[in-house]
Amino acid sequence: MSAQTILVAAAAVIMLAVSGCAVTRGQQSVGEYVDDAAITTAVKARHAQSREVAATSIGVETLDGTVMLSGFATSANERSMAESLAREVNGVKAIENQIVVRRP
Repeated sequence: MSAQTILVAAAAVIMLAVSGCAVTRGQQSVGEYVDDAAITTAVKARHAQSREVAATSIGVETLDGTVMLSGFATSANERSMAESLAREVNGVKAIENQIVVRRP
C-alpha cells in the first residue's frame, strides 16, 4: 500500500469514529447505550434462569434505565415474576410491564 492510501484510510476511520460518537439532543451517549444493553442482558439472563418465567415469550428493552417488558405470559404470576426479576437488576430505574396474560 502506498502512503497516500494509508493516509486516506486512516482519515476515513477517524472521521467515522468521531461522527459515530457524536451526541445530539434526544440521543443516548455511548455510555448510556452500553449501560442499557447491560441491563437488558442481565434481565434476560434472570428470566432465562427462572423456572417461573418463559424467557422466550417475553421481550426486554431498556432506555435510560427504564425496562419495558412485552410479550405473553400464561398466568398473572408469571407476569409478576418477570417484573420482579427485572427490578432486582442493578441500574433499573423503572419498569413498564406490557406483558399480556394469555391462557393456553
